[in-house]
Amino acid sequence: MEQRYEDGLRPVPERSNDDGDTRSLALLMHAAFFLLLGASLARFLLRHPGEARTPWIIGLSVALAVLYVVGPVLGSRPTARSLVWLGGLVVVWMVVVVLAPSFAWCAVPLFYTGLRILPPRAAYALVALLTLFVVAAQLRLAHGFDPNLVLAPPAVAAVATAVFVHMRRQAVRQGRLIDDLLRTRRELAATERREGTLAERQRLSMEIHDTLAQGLSSQQMLLQAADRTWDSDPAAARRHIRTAEGIAERNLAEARRFVHDLAPADLAEGGGLDAALHALAARETAQAQGRLTVRCHIEGAPHTVLPDRTQSALLRIAQGALANVTEHAGATEAALTLTHLDDRTVLDIADNGQGFTPTATASGGVRGHGLPAMRARLRQLGGTLTIESAPGEGTVVTATVPVAPTTQDPA
Repeated sequence: MEQRYEDGLRPVPERSNDDGDTRSLALLMHAAFFLLLGASLARFLLRHPGEARTPWIIGLSVALAVLYVVGPVLGSRPTARSLVWLGGLVVVWMVVVVLAPSFAWCAVPLFYTGLRILPPRAAYALVALLTLFVVAAQLRLAHGFDPNLVLAPPAVAAVATAVFVHMRRQAVRQGRLIDDLLRTRRELAATERREGTLAERQRLSMEIHDTLAQGLSSQQMLLQAADRTWDSDPAAARRHIRTAEGIAERNLAEARRFVHDLAPADLAEGGGLDAALHALAARETAQAQGRLTVRCHIEGAPHTVLPDRTQSALLRIAQGALANVTEHAGATEAALTLTHLDDRTVLDIADNGQGFTPTATASGGVRGHGLPAMRARLRQLGGTLTIESAPGEGTVVTATVPVAPTTQDPA
């Protein structure tokens, strides 16, 4: 890839975004060189026919053309071969200019060639040298001193050099801007991936806590109860084991659902959230074996079908809350109440257990991750979680999720 220099400090690689412009400019300069070379040779042959130097001029013109054609093959990097080639090209041009001053204006494309290949200081020195030759050649062609012939070539060289340097620096700045944008885009994509990964991990942790972890905890308590009553009351021990077996079956269904699409198994069975809450209440009552009765109430009808994400979150919250009731509250009765309102859906989980001080949850007074997981779920849905409880007075956990209003078609 072509090397360029910026501010005379170090080579800067060509950017892919300006390769097309660079090639177009190079083709234009190549065409200009051969046009000027052909015009200069034709002018010399017309004005100096049959002179002794004519064969030399023709031969040097051909050599100059051949050397110039070889240049693109060598590339534009400041390698030893390209520097030797450029030096030979300039020397042959100087010899031709000494023999025939009309070839002087071929220097303009050579300005571009030197600026592309050489470091800035060396390129500026070469431009100055070529300009001096052009001025000297123009003065030789003139019949007298003409200030324009002294001032015009340096002005042309300065303009050409300034335009080239400006274009080069603009290309470098544009390339750096593109690099910055690409780097920013990569960093943004990486950040989004990390955030997505963290969110998915949090979601999975909540799913596992509300299902598998709670189920395993219940199985542990049931198996411990079966072990304690194994000798004194074998029938009760067998009931505990059968209940633990039922919980294990539900956990297996949940685990398979995780593998499939992470949707709650109760929702996957059809019937929506209402049916899933009824099934959850019946199952918790059966598993408690008379120690806890869970009832389910549905108030109102949804004006629109709740999104799967909302149904899943509310069901998981109900599961987590009932698991807390079973494990911590010491309650004998609990109630699930799902209320469908115009602009929101409200789920209440109430129990008559021992209660607690809600402010203790903020300082880690309640063990586990149930309540933080519920809040996190609702926060993702734009909902809220409120807790009403006091020691000895039971607990009411209320989850509220906003529902997008539906537009009715005009009659």
